[in-house]
Amino acid sequence: KNKVPHGIVMFTRLFELDPALLSLFSYKTECSVAPDCLSSPEFLEHVTKVMVVIDAAVSHLDDLHSLEDFLMNLGKKHQAVGVKTHSFTVVGEALLHMLQCSLGASYTTALRQAWLNMYGVVVSAMTRGWAVNG
Repeated sequence: KNKVPHGIVMFTRLFELDPALLSLFSYKTECSVAPDCLSSPEFLEHVTKVMVVIDAAVSHLDDLHSLEDFLMNLGKKHQAVGVKTHSFTVVGEALLHMLQCSLGASYTTALRQAWLNMYGVVVSAMTRGWAVNG
């Protein structure tokens, strides 16, 4: 429900883990430092899109493969803008951080593993799309 605030937590952690990723975001607002990027309307739109993709994956847990074409296309788009596949791992770490911050004591080992499983399927499809473009 709170896509942008959760996304801000996730991307703040992402930029802490890998500050070089800031260079992938070029908007009207200078994104050379995380606070400027995180407050940019264009970047906040991107945050919302990322959170919508996560929501779609959760909504399709019973059939994640139905998102295959969409996720492969997303992988192609990420390859085209210079994202490297190793960055998907860092994004996963940032996602887990956001979940842990958001859920507190409800963030269990089993829940973490379920999210890792889902994210693994997403990354696998995106990586196939990335490779097609690469």
